[in-house]
Amino acid sequence: MTKTLRIGIIGCGGIAKGKHLPSLAKLKQIEIAAFCDVIEERAQEAALKYGMEGAAVYADYRDLLKDQTIDVVHVCTPNDSHAEITVAALEADKHVMCEKPMAKTAADARKMVEAANQTGKKLTIGYQNRFRTDSQYLQKVCGRGDLGEIYFAKAHAIRRRAVPTWGVFLDEEKQGGGPLIDIGTHALDLTLWMMNNYQPKVVLGSTFHKLGKKKDAANAWGSWDPEKFKVEDSAFGYITMENGATIILESSWAINMLQTGEAKCTLCGTEGGADMWDGLRINGENFSKLYTNYIDLDAKGVDFYDGETESAADLEARLWIESILNDTEPVVKPEEALVVTEILEAIYKSAQTGEAVYLNRLND
Repeated sequence: MTKTLRIGIIGCGGIAKGKHLPSLAKLKQIEIAAFCDVIEERAQEAALKYGMEGAAVYADYRDLLKDQTIDVVHVCTPNDSHAEITVAALEADKHVMCEKPMAKTAADARKMVEAANQTGKKLTIGYQNRFRTDSQYLQKVCGRGDLGEIYFAKAHAIRRRAVPTWGVFLDEEKQGGGPLIDIGTHALDLTLWMMNNYQPKVVLGSTFHKLGKKKDAANAWGSWDPEKFKVEDSAFGYITMENGATIILESSWAINMLQTGEAKCTLCGTEGGADMWDGLRINGENFSKLYTNYIDLDAKGVDFYDGETESAADLEARLWIESILNDTEPVVKPEEALVVTEILEAIYKSAQTGEAVYLNRLND
């Protein structure tokens, strides 16, 4: 008989309620059996809506991890606690899906990779933009070699005025940064995945805290308090890989720029190019209609899926659970997410010091 996986959710805020729980609830062969949040009422509300009958509720994640019947943990907490909770969960014999970014620092991210390797448990990071239909199609194109050698790329994560004013997004201590670590991380992950290049050599970075100093009523989520806006409002990186390939990363929550878009990339190869700005274009041809037909995301016949079509979040959840049930590698490997965190940290460090940061991964 196929095993039913029992899942525990640590952190029952916006990302858990907006992505993880609705997608997990559509799957068979899982039970959402435990909920934890420092605000216990929030965990109770999530358990009532998404939990199995008799689901446990906790205010301390350590108590949840003591439950030996829990197989999988989803970590949906602020960035500064990702590593601590993930390592503890892996050591408690749980598989872990941790929300992006992997960790606040590269050192913490390395601890997560080491713990996964030492325990033999699966670890993945919540980069759901890989699971969009355009991303899936473009990655297949890149994997076939249709673009040739991709030697230049841009990773785009630009908002004109969309600063998240809730939770701890503006708290540098808990988050580790602003738009770079929040949405720039998605764009960079997507770009590295398309290039299949995880060997960064040198990074230059700039961060700005300009518009955040102003009280801006035009913000999509209401005015921010300049006194509480402790992170950058825009950040940019210039990344050179060991093979000479170059990536420009741009990210902002608030900037005076007309063209905006998140989790997009532009790719330039020896045989062709692609960009995601206006749908998906490859060598100038619009593939926006083709890719939705090319990638069959109808999961009929999959015994642990119950639904007609899948969003990116739904596909992410299904393939993650499938990787555990079938003992295969998750789509987002922790070693790949580690490189994203290392580059983001290098951009912040370069911006602080005014100097290039060298990442000699080939000599590790």
